[in-house]
Amino acid sequence: MQYPGVGEAIAADLANTDLLGTLLRQGFGGLDPGELVAEIKQRLTEELDYRQEATNQSRFAEFFAGHPFIAVPAVVASHSTARVLTADLVTGASWRELLTWNQHERNLAGEAIFRFVFRSLYGFHAFNGDPHPGNYVFHGGGQVTFLDFGLVRYFSPPEMATFVAMVKAAAYDGDAAAFRRVVEDAGLLRAGAPVATEEVGRYFSHFYEAVRTDRPMTWTKEYASSIVRHTFDRSSPIAQYATVPRPFVFIQRINLGLYALLGDLGARGNYRRLAEEVWPFVDGPPSTPLGEAEAPWWDARKS
Repeated sequence: MQYPGVGEAIAADLANTDLLGTLLRQGFGGLDPGELVAEIKQRLTEELDYRQEATNQSRFAEFFAGHPFIAVPAVVASHSTARVLTADLVTGASWRELLTWNQHERNLAGEAIFRFVFRSLYGFHAFNGDPHPGNYVFHGGGQVTFLDFGLVRYFSPPEMATFVAMVKAAAYDGDAAAFRRVVEDAGLLRAGAPVATEEVGRYFSHFYEAVRTDRPMTWTKEYASSIVRHTFDRSSPIAQYATVPRPFVFIQRINLGLYALLGDLGARGNYRRLAEEVWPFVDGPPSTPLGEAEAPWWDARKS
C-alpha cells in the first residue's frame, strides 16, 4: 500500500534532481546533466504508480518462472490498484539475519544476487534499479526471493549492444582502443577528448576489476567504497570529458549498489567464471553448484 506522504516525498525528490544536476555540472566539466535529470525524474514518477510496478513484477516473475533458486512473487491483480500492490506472501530471513549466517551461506546469497542482476540485464534486457537489502528475502542454500519492482529500466537492443561491447572490450579482450570507440560512440566520453587511450582504459577498467581475472576473490567494503570514490573523482582528467547518457544513469547502480551488497557479505568466489556464464558473448559452462542447478532452466529459457 502507498503510505500517506509518499507522493509529496517523491515530489521533493523530483525538485532536488535539478539541484543535483547543477552540482554535478560544477564538479564534472564534461557532464551534461540534462539527460541524467530527465531519466531520474521519469523513473521516480513511475514509482508512484503501483500499476506500473505490478506490470514490472509480473514480467520479472514470468522471466524467472521455474528458476531453481531465484523467485519473484506473483502479483494478485484482483487486489491491486494504482496505490495498492498485492502479491503472494513470502516468509524468510532478512538481510540483517543473513549477515549472521556462516560465510558459505553468505557466499551463496551473494552469488544468487549477482546472477539475478545479470540474468535480468543480459537475458531479460531489464534492470531492477533499487538494489536495496530490504528488497530481498533469504531462505538458505542460495534461495532468494526478490521484491520491489517500482524502479525498473528496460533497455533497447542498441543499448544492450553497447553494454555488451563495453564489457567485452574492457573485461574480456582488454582492448583499450576498442573500449574507447564504444564509449565515445555511446556518448559517455567526448569524441576526440585530449586524453590518452590507455588512461581511458585504466579509468573505466576499475569498474570491471572483479571480473577481469580468472581467480577466486573476496568482495570487501573497502573495494565497494573505492568504486564510489572513483566514480566521483573530480581529479581525473577523464571527469572533464565524461558524461552520463540516459541509458547509463541507473545501470551505474549495478556498480554502486550490487558491489556494496557483496562487500557487506564479504562474498567469496570466482566472479570471472560467474560472469562468463551470463555474458552473452561467452555463455560459459556452469562454474558452481548453483550454476549447475541454473543451467537447465537457462537452456530451456533460451530455446
